[in-house]
Amino acid sequence: MAAKPEFVRPGFAGPELCALSACDAVELLNKREIQPSDLIEASLTRITQTSPAINAMVTTCADRAREAGKHADINSLLAGLPIGIKDLTPVAGVRTTFGTKALADFIPDTSDPIVTRLESRGAVVMGKTNTPEMGAGANTFNAVFGMTRNPWDTRMNAGGSSGGAAAGLATGEVWLSQGSDLGGSLRTPASYCGIVGLRPSPGVAGGGPAAQGFDTLPVEGPMARSVEDCALMLDAMSGFDPIWPISVPAPAQSYLSTCRAKAGPIRIAYAPDLGGLAPVTPEISELLSSALTRISSPDLDVIEAVPELSNVEHCFRTLRAFGFWTGARNTPERITKHYKPTLQQNIAEGRALLMDDVAEAMSQRSQLYDTMRIFLGRFDVLACPVNGLSPLPVEVEYPTEVNGEPCKDYLDWLRFAMLATVCGLPALSLPVGFTASGMPIGIQLIGRPRGEGRLLQVAKVMEEALNLGSTPIDPVIRHG
Repeated sequence: MAAKPEFVRPGFAGPELCALSACDAVELLNKREIQPSDLIEASLTRITQTSPAINAMVTTCADRAREAGKHADINSLLAGLPIGIKDLTPVAGVRTTFGTKALADFIPDTSDPIVTRLESRGAVVMGKTNTPEMGAGANTFNAVFGMTRNPWDTRMNAGGSSGGAAAGLATGEVWLSQGSDLGGSLRTPASYCGIVGLRPSPGVAGGGPAAQGFDTLPVEGPMARSVEDCALMLDAMSGFDPIWPISVPAPAQSYLSTCRAKAGPIRIAYAPDLGGLAPVTPEISELLSSALTRISSPDLDVIEAVPELSNVEHCFRTLRAFGFWTGARNTPERITKHYKPTLQQNIAEGRALLMDDVAEAMSQRSQLYDTMRIFLGRFDVLACPVNGLSPLPVEVEYPTEVNGEPCKDYLDWLRFAMLATVCGLPALSLPVGFTASGMPIGIQLIGRPRGEGRLLQVAKVMEEALNLGSTPIDPVIRHG
């Protein structure tokens, strides 16, 4: 049998500054060896180079960024580092569409609090990253900007709903990007684009949408090309502010410092399909198992184990539908009438719920949290798939089946994302390998309650052991 050809990472022909890690770029800014303006111009050059192929940063704000760069405090946490903001998150004076036609020309007067926080800590907003309409869906396309394509193969999708953020990071458009996650919206695109995405515990990175301040299902989170850079972004997003009713204080020791500290012995529980929660293709199973075998060492045990997880899907679907209906009933009909069919379906399901349905889901949620709390008392993290299959062609909204099991709707293939969301646990997507066709795949690591620091620590150990590289790539342009 012929030997399997060795995978060769695509090259990078963008500005040299764009290949820096976020941590290295900030260090150079702190030392005054480079200026924010240097990074801003490099970012704009790279966005121009890559946008025709991937359509990730759909709105840029060059003049605003240049002005912000002039006043950036190089002694602040991010020191003038350019970042991307998801197009669900308002930025003052910058077109913010939410991916929906009714808001195609909306320019907000004020920024979302997470943007204000990031800018106060030295971030320079370069523009808005593409998202599906109202963030609903795991393939990034909308009627305003069209499709975002996967930089590893432009015939394929980049995942969603933070697909623009993930694709832009993979190609070096910016050094860090803000995303959000309810049903895997950070984790799926991170996996499919070969970057790191962290869904924090509710309240750790500010709060959810302002209109749903007490909702703990949707959260903001950091996206980056490496675990350390992800920790840096989480530090920039974290901390208490009374504007977010669920926000919590930042830890005494920064997430980046914790991430870099010695990890000591690590115990990982591996659940190949989360006890039958969802189907997985043989290729994905082999990739994840192979990665965990490669990282195994005297200080790192991988043990196949799974908690009892009945009712995860029912609980998630009920509470998600309730949240979608809550949001829609406060949105003018002139906006909702444009929504795509799948989004309309989600809203209708929420409107049809009975109080008993919501009460039952709340009880299930508490039970599931207790199950996971006890289970993770024995392990540092629970490892499982991010998704059960590799990226699909960009024109396909969602798969009709996974490994021969039919999908009843567009949420069905996202079942691996549901557990961390329902239980309010931090979950990180870490690149672990590539399919035979050269597409990146990540593994999902679910941490203990409020265990972001330890989760990042474990992920960094795994990242170093796998040694896959985190430099940006040029888009691999292919035609179907």
